[in-house]
Amino acid sequence: MVTQATDRRLVLGSNSPRRRELLAMLAADFTIAELKNIDESFPAGLPADEVPVFLSRLKADAYRNDLSDNDILITADTVVILGDSILGKPHDASDARRILHMLSGNTHRVVTGVTLSDRTHTHSFASVTQVRFDTLDDNEIDSYIESCRPFDKAGAYGIQEWIGAIGINAINGCYYNVMGLPLHDLYHALKTF
Repeated sequence: MVTQATDRRLVLGSNSPRRRELLAMLAADFTIAELKNIDESFPAGLPADEVPVFLSRLKADAYRNDLSDNDILITADTVVILGDSILGKPHDASDARRILHMLSGNTHRVVTGVTLSDRTHTHSFASVTQVRFDTLDDNEIDSYIESCRPFDKAGAYGIQEWIGAIGINAINGCYYNVMGLPLHDLYHALKTF
């Protein structure tokens, strides 16, 4: 475990229950930073693949003054990208249906930007996973939306849910990255931070 290799306190700057669950796989003990209201807008011309790191740094900047000397802050942002377009969190069932139809039968990228920071240092990186969906029919999409209500998920799906089990036929990269935190890359980054 990461916390056994360091005497520093890990602080997760995220309200995501999935990120909390994933970080617990690496660290037996960590603290959740008090939720901040952060404007997550980004420059219009920023390439889609650079958005997650930009946002993870933005989040880190919001928490930096709250850190003690012994803290390492972890912030992250995950986006789903089809072609050059970011597919965000759906607003409602109709939007989720539209997004899942776009992903159906296609390969997309899931990019997570992670920033590690303390009071004086910052290290950011991105992890990319390619995800291939089978062609999904309307009944599969509607059933998933009704049962799982994926309105808090980028790209309108959770790989760990039913739609991932029946719809995703291949991934190239870190499975946990698709859930929201690239554990392999994060572990190695924490060891050297």
